[in-house]
Amino acid sequence: TDVSNASRTLLMNLKTLAWDPELLKIFSVPAEVLPKIASSSEIYAHTSGVPGLPDGIPISGMAGDQQAALFGQACFDAGAAKCTFGTGSFILMNTGSKIVASRNKMLTTVAWKIGKKVSYALEGSAFIAGAAVQWLRDGLRTIDSAAEIESLAESVPDSGGVTFVPALVGLGAPHWRQEARGLIGGLTRATTRAHLARATLEGIAFLQYDILQAMAKDLGKKLKVLKVDGGASVNNLLMQFLADILRVDIVRPKMVETTGLGAAFLAGLAVGIWKNELDITKSWIKDRDFMPTLAPAAAKKQVERWQAAVKKA
Repeated sequence: TDVSNASRTLLMNLKTLAWDPELLKIFSVPAEVLPKIASSSEIYAHTSGVPGLPDGIPISGMAGDQQAALFGQACFDAGAAKCTFGTGSFILMNTGSKIVASRNKMLTTVAWKIGKKVSYALEGSAFIAGAAVQWLRDGLRTIDSAAEIESLAESVPDSGGVTFVPALVGLGAPHWRQEARGLIGGLTRATTRAHLARATLEGIAFLQYDILQAMAKDLGKKLKVLKVDGGASVNNLLMQFLADILRVDIVRPKMVETTGLGAAFLAGLAVGIWKNELDITKSWIKDRDFMPTLAPAAAKKQVERWQAAVKKA
């Protein structure tokens, strides 16, 4: 296995990048059953006898899915961050060579190791992102397809005072409240399914706001740019609202499936397809920027509305 995957077992020492004897003892895991820990980009083996593939193809890249997405977004510098939207959402921020022990309920992890250089990261995850849209489609049947939510939400200027806390399976980082439940507040007779659609997108964005605020406290500085990828990143309304409440630039690449791209970058780096991180950065192509357009005072009111609601979830 590689350092990024090994770091998720609770058995690897983040400093030594080796299986930790004390942790192995605590969890009663014999070292003999564990694999060798390798870097994230090197030739581990070659194909042999695999149906449909010629022998001799080097297997040369390995990483956890979110670390691969961070690499695929070319977030190589300390402070660079990305958010991957899937069923849930996952934010990773590169902390460079520094191991940041979070005091705000984030996960400290290895991002990758290339040669002798090790990069670390902070991670925060929300249990629900795209799953909230799926719930509108399959549970409430207010939309026929996930793609429909953007045009429906755009048909109203705002959520009409409706706030949706999508804690459908509890709340993840930084709240970590398994007992929390979803909440929809601010309903009136004037509320329509369009208002609920818009409130759903806003709720997804607010979950990212909470995570990034916690990361900012850990690092003592605010994020300036957030790269986004995954299915929901193609929703322009969601990305714009995220930029508005975060007060940062949101950048979406042309290739939004960056997890697979990152794995390819790591493998290609080991065999010389790309020479270095700078070479990879040149291969990363931007699709669109989303700049904050909401006035700071208005953004603050939106956040305060969310904070009042999430306490009740």
